[in-house]
Amino acid sequence: MDQVSPQQRPAGRRPTIADIAKIVGVSKVSVSNALNGQPGVSEATRARIAEVAEEIGFVRNSAARALSGAKSSAVGLALARPARMLGTEPFFMELIGGIENILSDASYSLALQVVSDHERGLEAYRRWWGERQIDGAILVDLREDDARVPALEELGLPTVVIGHPSGSGGLTPVWSDDAAAIRETLEYLAALGHHRVGRVAGLTGLVHTSLRDVAFTTVCQELGLEAAPVVHTDYTGVEGARATRRLLLTPDRPTAILYDNDIMAVAGLSVAQEIGLQVPGDLSIVAWDDSPLVQVVRPALTALTRDIHAYGAHAARTLLALISGQKSGGYEDTAPQLTPRGSTAAPPLPAARP
Repeated sequence: MDQVSPQQRPAGRRPTIADIAKIVGVSKVSVSNALNGQPGVSEATRARIAEVAEEIGFVRNSAARALSGAKSSAVGLALARPARMLGTEPFFMELIGGIENILSDASYSLALQVVSDHERGLEAYRRWWGERQIDGAILVDLREDDARVPALEELGLPTVVIGHPSGSGGLTPVWSDDAAAIRETLEYLAALGHHRVGRVAGLTGLVHTSLRDVAFTTVCQELGLEAAPVVHTDYTGVEGARATRRLLLTPDRPTAILYDNDIMAVAGLSVAQEIGLQVPGDLSIVAWDDSPLVQVVRPALTALTRDIHAYGAHAARTLLALISGQKSGGYEDTAPQLTPRGSTAAPPLPAARP
């Protein structure tokens, strides 16, 4: 059978029964009967209707909503991570809280699904949009050359990307300046007298990880600091601890380490104490994203602080504006700012040579 041409695909909106009827050349009643298994449609026409519905992203059980044209008053968020980890990540709990706060005030709900990977996440967005379960979407964990970006652009789904504009394509970004946060941290450590700084980073391939990698190397060079190898992890405490041991059990270990999240920083503190290093006497630690977790350990950890709840709220407000038809160039949130605490101090003096 013939493929649906680009000119026939609905642009900038979700597909409807009327779109299918126009492409196939039948009535809307025939399309509805075919999609709902009702009689009165030939098998050949039924097959063609099903084929066109799949090609343009229309899902069969969306028929009732499509005929009514009603809004769902919901937005979708698919998170690609193990479900058991979600409750241990203060960042996402705060982010979702900020999103929910704005949505509830606007009588919108949040459709949240935890998926195994970005491909499953994209399937969820396609299904929600085709079934008219959502009016817009929020995209997180932006990857380099992220296949979700052009796919959601093609669907015409109003989408806000929580990520840097360099990777958001034609979708609307909400972001903060991670490079500025890296610079403030390294300038602070250099002022304390540190010369060799390590970093325990997040997943490779993520846009924000790559931006932090580049900024870390660039600023270290500008300040004359020696950058220890950057160790990439999966953001868990287990991997954060393993990366810390790798950095500390070397002859030229760093005197300060910057961690890409709070969980890994706390794990790193435990490793330092486990091998007999004093924090901050022998090692200074800085955590990305302040949280109660880094404040209750001893010593309390120096951290990069930002209002994550407000970050989520900005994303939700921007998305609601898009859904209502307003244009938006995106929103740059305040960059994380350093909050010094007891985990950072001047490095130990070099041992005297005999």
